[in-house]
Amino acid sequence: MSDDRLIVALDVPNAIAGLELAAKLGDAVSFYKIGLGMLTGGGLALAQELKDEHGKRIFLDMKLFDIGATVEAAVRGLAQFDLDFLTVHGDPHVVRAAQEGAANSDMKILAVTILTSLDRADLDASLLKAGEVQNLVIERAARAFEAGADGIIASPQEAALIRALPEATGKLIVTPGVRPAGAAVGDQKRVATPAQAVADGADHIVVGRPIWQASDPAKAARAVLAELPER
Repeated sequence: MSDDRLIVALDVPNAIAGLELAAKLGDAVSFYKIGLGMLTGGGLALAQELKDEHGKRIFLDMKLFDIGATVEAAVRGLAQFDLDFLTVHGDPHVVRAAQEGAANSDMKILAVTILTSLDRADLDASLLKAGEVQNLVIERAARAFEAGADGIIASPQEAALIRALPEATGKLIVTPGVRPAGAAVGDQKRVATPAQAVADGADHIVVGRPIWQASDPAKAARAVLAELPER
């Protein structure tokens, strides 16, 4: 089994394309992220097939946000799929409700702090309080941990600061916005290399386009893994 610190984002249109990509990646990748964009394209069925028939770990990236009762019910339903990670927004009431829904399962609840594609101008447009993005991420992370989150989704540029929080002891840090050395940044505004993200405290890195857009996805995945420091 390959190094599960690498999570490959299956940001492809549907489950058929996802299975084709997973077949190309083979043993090079053991952990996959399935996001909201594939929900209507058979995402849950793909998650089940990859887990049950291919022994892969699954991160369902739904970023749930709603009133507590609705979040709890949604998470309870998703917990039946025996998935590994599920994302919710990091608001404390959402995190608490998600943990209620995930009770009696092994699914880890990961809280989203501030999306890695956003900068201060985006937060201003959303009427979010003033302050440096980094400081707001750290504050949201601490509050999510206090509310019971098993881990945090955050930019690799904030990973070290989150890891240093007393509340982060024994918790997971998962970092999107990771780009291999020399790769295009794309629409991500707060990025780092795989090695830097792990050195700064990330337990898992999420990589999408640099792998699935490559002419040889398995080779690209192995190149990312080669950048990671030894455990």
